Amino acid sequence: MPACASVGTGQAPRGVNPAAGAGDADGGARRPPPPGAKPAREGYRRRMVGPLAGLRVIEIAGIGPAPFAAMVLADLGAEVIRVDRPGGRGLPVDSVYDLLNRGKRAIVVDLKHPQGAVLIGELAAKADALVEGFRPGVAERLGIGPAALREVNPKLVYGRMTGWGQHGPLAGTAGHDLTYLAISGVLHAIGPAGGPPVPPLNLLGDYGGGGMLLAVGVLGALWHAARTGQGQVVDAAIVDGAALLATQVYGMLHAGAWRDSRAANLLDGGAPQYGVYETSDGKYLAVGPLEPKFYAEFAARLGGLGEAPDPYDVTAWAELRRLIAARLATRTQAEWLDVFAGSDACVAPVLSLTEAPVHPHLAARQTFVEIDGVRQPAPAPRFSVTPLGLPTPPAWPGEHTREVLADWGISGFDELLATGVIHATTPPG
Repeated sequence: MPACASVGTGQAPRGVNPAAGAGDADGGARRPPPPGAKPAREGYRRRMVGPLAGLRVIEIAGIGPAPFAAMVLADLGAEVIRVDRPGGRGLPVDSVYDLLNRGKRAIVVDLKHPQGAVLIGELAAKADALVEGFRPGVAERLGIGPAALREVNPKLVYGRMTGWGQHGPLAGTAGHDLTYLAISGVLHAIGPAGGPPVPPLNLLGDYGGGGMLLAVGVLGALWHAARTGQGQVVDAAIVDGAALLATQVYGMLHAGAWRDSRAANLLDGGAPQYGVYETSDGKYLAVGPLEPKFYAEFAARLGGLGEAPDPYDVTAWAELRRLIAARLATRTQAEWLDVFAGSDACVAPVLSLTEAPVHPHLAARQTFVEIDGVRQPAPAPRFSVTPLGLPTPPAWPGEHTREVLADWGISGFDELLATGVIHATTPPG
């Protein structure tokens, strides 16, 4: 494997505007901090760039999919104001590492205070969209439900993120990514034959079928609002989104081209030409030459298969998998990568989270960037006309309360602070 290139110097990928990123007050890119230094804190002052520049979004703070959706909107240039509750925290890590909160300003509002809902209404009157992740009915009880807020702003897009959706027998019950995947049919399809289904992290539910679905839904509703002046509620449910991601699989199932069991199909690890194999050094290769011409190149470079079975004969899959596994187990991962380098054999190393950012291809594309000493995925996708800025680091709850209220033209900061409606904090260090 070629020597890995370094990445994470604060330089922006192509299609990302470094001058608009997390830089100095004049827009310049920051130098990375010395080793061991804590990520620095600074004001939000950056030029909002990207296709959503000028869009104002309120995020009622939570965890998981709704913050992810708001992060995506912020990455694309929207001004996102995160509203935390007093004493509320997201992940059990230092705020500067809660990367779903990057690119946002943070205020603290006591939503249980009688004036808390009034303040949210004042903000909503000046916003384009609001996203929240409460159980159904909670926002209404707090006085910040869609009906109340659209009275002050009929054009407001109100994004609701839940697991079960706003209605249905399970709508009022608790759940997590795994349980939503479980009833969508998706979890059943992932895992080894003869073994239990395997949780695919929380990527398919919380983020793919949840947060990304909410972001797309909000953008769709914003397009409608821009043309008609009419806002609406976006009911984004992870069960719906997870099922949506499996649309092609359901189509193949009905066509008789997919077996309703694990590791028995072309794309679920059942086919020997689409799976993961261990090498002699205990590492792994992802092998995916599905098409005949790619499989032919794979087999030629692999060698040693002899009179191997037809890879498209399902009855021969077990034997072919055994042959491929035995052959790949004879060399290290690095040795096999040299064999397959530059080919269309569709072979790649299985990299860890620490290895991935310095892979030569990702380094060349600067898929990962370093902001205030924290390496993280860069905003995506890339835009040719409206390049994205590097996001500011995650803010501490209440870090921007004073400046946000001033910027949004809301008066009475001192009184709101004195009566406990809002809180303001100064980040440590």
